[in-house]
Amino acid sequence: MDIATTGLHRLLVASLGESATLETFAQLHVAPSLLQPISDTVSRAELAQALNMLLFRDLLLRVPDAVDYVGECVKDGGRIVFDHGALRTVAWASGALPPGEAAITRVLRPLGYRHAETYPLPKLKMTGRSWRHADMPEDIAQFFVSELHPERFSAGFQATVGRVLEGSIDPLVPADLALLETLSRDKTLPWHAALKLLPALQRCFARQHPLFTQDDYQALLAESAEMAWIATEGNAFNHATDRVADIDAVALSQRALGRPIKDSIETSASGRVRQTAFRAAQVRRVFLHEGQVVTLTVPGSFYEFIQRASLIEGALDLGFDAGNATGIFKMTAAA
Repeated sequence: MDIATTGLHRLLVASLGESATLETFAQLHVAPSLLQPISDTVSRAELAQALNMLLFRDLLLRVPDAVDYVGECVKDGGRIVFDHGALRTVAWASGALPPGEAAITRVLRPLGYRHAETYPLPKLKMTGRSWRHADMPEDIAQFFVSELHPERFSAGFQATVGRVLEGSIDPLVPADLALLETLSRDKTLPWHAALKLLPALQRCFARQHPLFTQDDYQALLAESAEMAWIATEGNAFNHATDRVADIDAVALSQRALGRPIKDSIETSASGRVRQTAFRAAQVRRVFLHEGQVVTLTVPGSFYEFIQRASLIEGALDLGFDAGNATGIFKMTAAA
């Protein structure tokens, strides 16, 4: 099928333009069943896939090592199998933004995602939850949404979290929420509504709170590298993950190229899920300090690799592992 005749192409062109859309299609594997001709309505699966492609592209803009890796894959005739995107939230009062994962799950549910599994992360004082698409669980990327629990930290830490988050805005206006309700009910949207909603959904995956002080950043960092990361990056993708056939070969080749890949490969208790990653890109962020705006280099996002084996019944093991997740979280720990 000609990509230009598909609904997915139309969705992406409206947000990216023709050139960037074609580049994104060249980078990512898209299941044939998602390449549907343009009709009167847009399905929730098409919208979910379009959002994922936009978020993957946004991640590439922030992680130079990922850009290089993806470019080499495309040059060699391959495409990335986008397995999942991960983001972090804070289970705490956040101004106008719903607290914790609710800021994100209110978007995921209407798009067809369902909560799959919960992963306690006690060492990080966080909880992770996987969200899997009900219509096409193996073909539409999952979301791994984590929540940090400030109540498990010191009183001073909690007060700092409150100061940083209290000015958060809600990127969704009532009209957006009404369209999400329609999508949840009908599982489709008319074209004019889908084209209006998609950019609003993308805005949810960003930082929603305003500038804050360098002292508050250092106070958060002293107790939680994860909360310090959320403070600068918000709900942006912490990482995007490439599902690969041979993770050992990938790690070896990337290490030989001098890229900052993790020293070890995390393996789940079942042995079926194996993960490694590039270390986080270093990014420049601004803070307030003694009435002035200052700039610091802090950890940004990163790119991950995952290898999944099949379950006994033949389906791909789409699960995660708390131990693996804890190890991968360390990719953003060091500035």
